[in-house]
Amino acid sequence: MQTPWYQRAALYALAAIVVVVSVFPFIYAISTSFKTGSALFDSDLLPETFSVQNYISLFTLAEQPFGRHILNSIMVSVTVVVVSLAIGVTAAYALGRISFKGRGLLLTAVLSVSMFPQVAVLAGMFELIRALGLYNKAMGLVLPYMIFTLPFTVWVLTTFMKQLPKELEEAAIMDGCGPLRIIKDVFMPLLWPALVSTGLLAFIAAWNEFLFALTFVLDNNERTVPVSISLISGASKYDIPWGNIMAASVLVTVPLIVLVLAFQKKIVSGLTAGAVKG
Repeated sequence: MQTPWYQRAALYALAAIVVVVSVFPFIYAISTSFKTGSALFDSDLLPETFSVQNYISLFTLAEQPFGRHILNSIMVSVTVVVVSLAIGVTAAYALGRISFKGRGLLLTAVLSVSMFPQVAVLAGMFELIRALGLYNKAMGLVLPYMIFTLPFTVWVLTTFMKQLPKELEEAAIMDGCGPLRIIKDVFMPLLWPALVSTGLLAFIAAWNEFLFALTFVLDNNERTVPVSISLISGASKYDIPWGNIMAASVLVTVPLIVLVLAFQKKIVSGLTAGAVKG
């Protein structure tokens, strides 16, 4: 039975509204990033004159080494992804392929860790960071970031791991493969959709994190991008460099959009793993 035209029209109209509401702030940020002077306060989306001065000055600010902050964010985010996937794959193999008492309770406990708000664990994590000598170091943020990246990674990979045929594992065991080799040579090639989706979401979470980065790092050279953007200021509180802030926002958002568009098919297949059982 064909869907009535008015239902299709309503669906398309609703989708258009969602797209406009979601995309408009980013389009406005791009437009503003190319404006200077009084043009920053114009409501026109298309600037009369395009200028890249905001992007140039962003990397020449004396008080904020923005280029260094981008490198810090890249190093921290990539490390978080690598560690989360390495631990997540091995944990998913144990939780998804090995039957033991309390497995479901353990998996629920892992997921429940992500339910605590960041501020609830801030004091305890601060003491742990100081005790380990990681305070005021960019790479020290990897540990607290694992709180919200690892539970989701383990959960998704475990769900995906449960769907893999047992015959593959049994054949590998018959050939003399141990658990690590089974994970590396048998399961890893089949886990790419789940690895890409969880890895990308972990990267985005680490890239955008603000509270831990603001609390655990005070050295200006060790800060990450979100904190760097929040500290961009003018000569006075009435002279806010909106052009520089918008340019910085565009620079840190574009890589995420490119990654999502490049891996969108694997993201969808990875996140829908386990949704339907055949």
